[in-house]
Amino acid sequence: MKLLFTYIKQYFSSLNKTTFLLTSLLVAGLIITNYTIGIESRISDFKGFPERFSGFFLLYVFTFAGAYWVHFYKTDYFRPANRFYWLLLITAALFASKIALHDFGALFTNQLKFPWKKYWAISLDWPLKSVAMLILVVSTWKLFRYEKPIAGMSSTNFTAKPYLILLLMMVPLLAFAATQPDFHLAYPKLKKIAFIESYTSIKWPYNLFYELGYGSDFFSIELFFRGLLVLGFVRFVGKDAILPMAAFYCTIHFGKPLLECISSYFGGIILGVIVYRTQSIWGGLITHLGIAWLMELFGFFGPRIS
Repeated sequence: MKLLFTYIKQYFSSLNKTTFLLTSLLVAGLIITNYTIGIESRISDFKGFPERFSGFFLLYVFTFAGAYWVHFYKTDYFRPANRFYWLLLITAALFASKIALHDFGALFTNQLKFPWKKYWAISLDWPLKSVAMLILVVSTWKLFRYEKPIAGMSSTNFTAKPYLILLLMMVPLLAFAATQPDFHLAYPKLKKIAFIESYTSIKWPYNLFYELGYGSDFFSIELFFRGLLVLGFVRFVGKDAILPMAAFYCTIHFGKPLLECISSYFGGIILGVIVYRTQSIWGGLITHLGIAWLMELFGFFGPRIS
C-alpha cells in the first residue's frame, strides 16, 4: 500500500504544474459545458449510429488531442505522418463506436419474447461490447507492433492486497456520494431489469447475471483506458500519457452524477499512475470494479439508510 502512495507522490512531484493546471481547466470547462447544455445527452439522442458516432468522436478527439496539445504544443507530436497521431484518432474512434452503438445486445435476442427479449438485450449488452473491445484493443496493439504483454494484461507485477485496502478506504467517500439525490437517479443500475420481478419467482440468478455483465464493462474500460491509452501511448510520450487519458476518461462520465464525473478525472490519474508503474491493469480493475459494485450496493440500500 505504501508503494502505491509512493508512486502517486512521485508522479505529482515530477508533474509540470502549469500543464496540470491547464489540463484541469480544459476538463473543468468541458464539465461545466456538459452539465449546462448537456453535450453527452444531446449526442446520445441522435437517432442514427453515424450521427452518434460522429458526435462522440469529435468530443473525444477534441478532449484527447487538446490535452496532448497542452503538453506538447511546442513539439512535433502532431505531425500528420506520425504514428502517435494515427493512434490518437484510432483510439477515439474505437470508443466512440462503443458508446454510439445502442442496444448491441438486442441484435442477438430478436427471437425471444417479452420480457426475456428485453432482459437479455439489456444484460448481454455489456459483455458483448467487452468482447468486441478486447478484440479491437488486441488488434490495435498488434497493428502498432507493440511487444507483449498486450495492454497490461500481465500478472507479473501484481499483488491484490494493496488494491483491496485502497478500495476499503473509498467506502466513506462512496457512502457520502450515496447521500446525494442525483446518485439515486443513476444507481443501482440493477433497476433497469426490475420489470422481470413480475415474471419470475426466483430473481436472484437474473440479478447476478446482470451484475456480472455490468462488471465485465469495467474490464473493457481498464483495458482501453489504462492498457491502451496509457501503456500504448507511453511508447511515444512516457508518463505524459497519464493526464490526457484522465481527461478523455472524464468525458465518458458525462452522463453520470456530477460528483462522480469530477472524481473520475482524479481517479483516472491515480489509476493511470498505478498502471504506468506496475505495467498491469489488474490492480486498477480490482479498484474500479469494487467501486462500481459498492455503488450498486449503496444505490440499492441507500434510500433506506440515507
